[in-house]
Amino acid sequence: MTRDSTASTHLDVACHINVLIPDAAPADLPAALRPLAEAGYSRIVLPPLDPAATDTDALARVLADHGIAPITIAGGQSGGADVSSEDPGERAAGAALLRSIVDMTADLGGDQMNGVPYGPFGPPPGPTSRAAVERSAREVGVVADYAHERGITMTFEVLNRYETSLVNTAAEAVAYVGMSGSDHLRIHLDTFHMAVEEADVSEAIRTAMPVLGYLELGQSGRGMLSTGALDLPEIVRTALDDGYQGRWGIEAFSRSVLSAPVADMLAIWRAPYDDGAELAADAMRVIQRGWSGSIAGRRAQRLSRGVPA
Repeated sequence: MTRDSTASTHLDVACHINVLIPDAAPADLPAALRPLAEAGYSRIVLPPLDPAATDTDALARVLADHGIAPITIAGGQSGGADVSSEDPGERAAGAALLRSIVDMTADLGGDQMNGVPYGPFGPPPGPTSRAAVERSAREVGVVADYAHERGITMTFEVLNRYETSLVNTAAEAVAYVGMSGSDHLRIHLDTFHMAVEEADVSEAIRTAMPVLGYLELGQSGRGMLSTGALDLPEIVRTALDDGYQGRWGIEAFSRSVLSAPVADMLAIWRAPYDDGAELAADAMRVIQRGWSGSIAGRRAQRLSRGVPA
């Protein structure tokens, strides 16, 4: 499959690096970046990194050498640094941590920061109060504006109920953006989480569309995108026909690839795949099928054959 016959020519697609390797050590990245570039990916999503412990110069050189841009992730907030906290000091520490990740993103040559900037990640102890959601949104909105000034788009991922109780649906995410007071904060939707929380995945995408910055494709079992409960080509086709023009992401996790602590944290108890490069290639074929069925895809294919659109 050549690049000019794939959706990669037309869509901006990122792959989470943990699909292929357990971490983002510069020495290990080239073996993963080569097959991703060959498959048509223009970006990789890095795992959460500690800005103080990351050799940004070395990491940036490896990425630039392979022509792949990074997207960073803000990990969940924790005790002592939490923008949703009642304690002003904890909120300030949480916001400072987020700004440090924005700065690291810029140092790496990236222009997008994803993640869970709004509060803790993990099984929630109960519902999140309205006051905590509002505190979180205001703090995150200020950081999103700071990121915009640095040329970086900040998104926040909508997770399922088992990982947070702060924001679980597209409608809640749109409301959160409104509470933030920022014109620059964007939503990150993931089909894996939407399959848990949304009655209609495509309708959820339409709900978020005006402020949707990243649409990530993940299967029900966290494995190959061509197999599972979700009809991902149809989701891609519908999103494109509904007007989505933003970036796309691919995410899958396997215990055979991840480190044990990360696999435990994400509740990845089995290995739905072993070959990350093949999964990435399969995912691009899934996107291609969706793109080919879309109005834009059919028009591009007619034009490539010299047929008037």
